[in-house]
Amino acid sequence: MRARLSDIAQQARVSEATVSRVLNDRPGVAPETRQAVLTALDVLGYERPARLRQRSAGLVGLVVPELENPIFPAFAQIIESALSQSGFTPVLCTQSPGGVTEDEYVEMLLDRQVSGIVFVSGLHADTAADHDRYRALLARPLPVVMINGYAPGIPAPFVSCDDREAADIAVAHLVALGHRRIGLITGPDRFVPVQRKVAGYRTAMKRLLGLAEPELDELAELSLFGVEGGEAAAGRLIDRGVTGLVCGSDLMALGAVRAARQRGLRVPTDVSVVGYDDSPLMAFTDPPLTTIRQPVISMAVAAVRALVDEINGHAAPHSEYVFRPELVVRGSTAIAPIPTRPDPAAERHGGNADRSGHLSAPQAPLPAPAG
Repeated sequence: MRARLSDIAQQARVSEATVSRVLNDRPGVAPETRQAVLTALDVLGYERPARLRQRSAGLVGLVVPELENPIFPAFAQIIESALSQSGFTPVLCTQSPGGVTEDEYVEMLLDRQVSGIVFVSGLHADTAADHDRYRALLARPLPVVMINGYAPGIPAPFVSCDDREAADIAVAHLVALGHRRIGLITGPDRFVPVQRKVAGYRTAMKRLLGLAEPELDELAELSLFGVEGGEAAAGRLIDRGVTGLVCGSDLMALGAVRAARQRGLRVPTDVSVVGYDDSPLMAFTDPPLTTIRQPVISMAVAAVRALVDEINGHAAPHSEYVFRPELVVRGSTAIAPIPTRPDPAAERHGGNADRSGHLSAPQAPLPAPAG
């Protein structure tokens, strides 16, 4: 639709002469006035002249594992917005089981001559993967930034949430509520974030509850990421008598809630569940999920800034930026239930454990009634 100067001038509250100067990209117009005219163009549905459109500084690839887990679309949205504000055009590449692989996406992006690539929870987080693929990219040279997962020996910026601290915070929250049988469910142990969560969980359980390694071994279950994996792992731990569960993702936590309900248990009355991510809609689940929040906005913006610096020739530190997580308390955690059966720790020590976990002396049998 052809722009009418009078309509634009009325919308922007300037003269038609001023509108003409802006549309012809002539000097002598204040920046705020120029912006008012361009905004009027957008509001009225007119297409900006080619000379006034923002010129792209180049394409940037964004590779994420999949979009079923809502935390990945959350990262993608912030990263794409930050790239656009920096003048770059984002190219989103999402993977799915049996679909295009990360390496195949990288080849496509290289064919399009991207200026850089952001990897979110990619093969860089997998200790079993060959990381030479990233060294080859850097040798081209092509700037890359990697989110959630650290691979030593790769000279690039990394951005991660502190997974050790996340597990520690979750355990401390459940201990404060009186839980002593606290289980951990998370993904395969070849992934760096999983290894860190396991380490944080074990350290916190030893420090806060004084448990030994053999006791911790039976309280941790590794499974596939996702609702089904969480359900299977949580079911095994609930059958062992845990009253609190620390989960490696929000989706696994939803699976844990399902496992508890299938056994006739209530969340949080009988079993408390803590998720990880604070992905969208977790405040609206039944019950609303207590979780450990990743600072997605801060992490995404930091990753884009590091990549833009690299693209512009201002080398960002080739190290890991670690961001602190935050506990978000909602309705899936509560005070630990009063034990209805002997605590395994008490049985091993020949006594009974009260709600706080302290052992009492074995009780002598009552004498038989006389007569």
